[in-house]
Order: sequence, then structure tokens, then C-alpha cells
Amino acid sequence: MRYEFRVDGCVSMALAEAFPELATQTGSEQTVFTGSVTDEAHLYGLLLRFRNLGLRVDEMRRLPDVETRATGRLR
Repeated sequence: MRYEFRVDGCVSMALAEAFPELATQTGSEQTVFTGSVTDEAHLYGLLLRFRNLGLRVDEMRRLPDVETRATGRLR
């Protein structure tokens, strides 16, 4: 499963490094973290990590898997 997390504000590189499993795109008003989430426990762990670091998740959404977008089928 792939997820996207939109966080309020411009997150520093030091804070972004707390999420090595996620790619980071920093904008002026939001930072977007994207990556694979292995299971529900991993998802809740990421949300807890965001909260413990003082980051507010404005939006979270599940993304289509890469294979699904390319072929219309999940492999």
C-alpha cells in the first residue's frame, strides 16, 4: 500500500530524516511525504511519529499501487 501524508509547514531536512521510508517534497506551505506502508501497524506507527515530532498531518490518503496505475491490474 502506498500513502501520501500532507503536513502543515515546511519541514526541515533533520525532521524529514525521521521518516527514512518516505520520500519528501517540501513546499512553502506544506510538506508531502509519500511511500509504501507495509500494514496497519506501520501506518499507525508513522502517524504516531508525526505527532511525537510535533508535525500536524493535514491530509492522509492511500495512493494506487504503481502496478495498478501502469497496467490497470495489481500484481
